[in-house]
Amino acid sequence: MELFERYRTPFLDYLEEQAPHTPPKALYAPTNYIMQLGGKRLRPLITLMAAEAFSGSITDALPAALAVEVFHNFSLVHDDIMDAAPLRRGQPTVHQKWDVNTGILSGDVMLVLAYRQLERYPAPVFKQLVVEFSTMAQQVCEGQQWDMQFPNQEQVRLEEYLQMITYKTAVLVGCALKMGALVGGASEAAAAQCYAFGKNLGIAFQLQDDYLDAFGDPERFGKQVGGDILENKKTYLYLHACTHASETHQKELASWFSTTTSSPEKISSVCAIFEASGATTAIKAEIDRYTAMATSALDALSLEEERKTPLKQMAAFLLQRDH
Repeated sequence: MELFERYRTPFLDYLEEQAPHTPPKALYAPTNYIMQLGGKRLRPLITLMAAEAFSGSITDALPAALAVEVFHNFSLVHDDIMDAAPLRRGQPTVHQKWDVNTGILSGDVMLVLAYRQLERYPAPVFKQLVVEFSTMAQQVCEGQQWDMQFPNQEQVRLEEYLQMITYKTAVLVGCALKMGALVGGASEAAAAQCYAFGKNLGIAFQLQDDYLDAFGDPERFGKQVGGDILENKKTYLYLHACTHASETHQKELASWFSTTTSSPEKISSVCAIFEASGATTAIKAEIDRYTAMATSALDALSLEEERKTPLKQMAAFLLQRDH
């Protein structure tokens, strides 16, 4: 998207400039490897957008943006170890390319490197950023723990699921925006509105991801449709169906989710239950609700409309995927 390119180039230049190349190579080669695997880089770019909205300066926000991106990739390195994942962005994961111990230690140093980027700010701003960053980091860990324990938890409430995706995914989006706003000189109230915008947008995005995994066009969605169903994941659709489907459908759903078959019939049958139970209608309503809350938070900012435009375009881009 053309909107992002104006932010992507200075960010990638700064990323390359800050890449560690000091000994020991065995520690830093994996960190440079994961950081160069690409990805959309949306989180750091929205940090730059938020800073520009208030101060007009992208350069001042580069360290905060890099801290966000390094933290995100640190979490991916450790998540891949916990999931025993062989691939990340189509390439071998760090622990697969090296070994588990290297993955753990390289991930650890990435967390330190993220904080070191924040040291570049003067004391008052540094303190604000560290408080926000540490709160977010703790919540991401809590979200990951809930995500790990849900498969073995007999019952998961929809409220628990929403809390999990908020902490595991959405708070990082909110933090990225709030940190950019703070670097740009925003007031605490304005920065809080940026956080609310990002957090609610992140929740809407994750719920849409759940929906598209079951009902999206695989070519436009970019991954296999029905993957969550085949992995027996307790998504919003599944949890809603568990409590709102007919007794017959609830038993059928439980039967399908007790198997590890990769049969297309499993996907089609479960999707039919999702639709019959009203889960698809419910998740679309939730996506709309969180999108509206995000929009309301952005509208409440006392900024000229032209300064909000990139953020609005970014939100539209994130949520304009195949339905």
